[in-house]
Amino acid sequence: MAPTERAEEVVHDYYDALRDGDPLEPYFLQDESTVKFGISESLFGGADVANALEEQTETTESWTVVSRHLVTKEWDGFATFADEVTMAWTDAERGDQNRFDSRWSGTLIERLSDPDSQNGGPNWQFALMHVSAPHEL
Repeated sequence: MAPTERAEEVVHDYYDALRDGDPLEPYFLQDESTVKFGISESLFGGADVANALEEQTETTESWTVVSRHLVTKEWDGFATFADEVTMAWTDAERGDQNRFDSRWSGTLIERLSDPDSQNGGPNWQFALMHVSAPHEL
């Protein structure tokens, strides 16, 4: 994975990695303050996020990720994003298929170009990601 200059590109690259079954951990900041809320989970800390993403990659397949309204904004050292995403995947163990119209949002942090920095991922990494599936009230 080559360094990406824009936060928007990193979000698209993350979607591609999800579709391709590539490792997702490099996209997340390895820090105790990192948080990822999924449709059915809450993960606190970079290690918990990395472990859950590794397990997800091993136990799911045939991902579809369709971005419908990605909005990003970069500031000095951080960026925000929001998107409406249709996502679907197959549980590799049971064969169950899942599909959700979902909302994604979060914050990315720009990494310094320190060669000893973190895990070799992109120069923008997620510090917070929130994925939810809306439902009618």
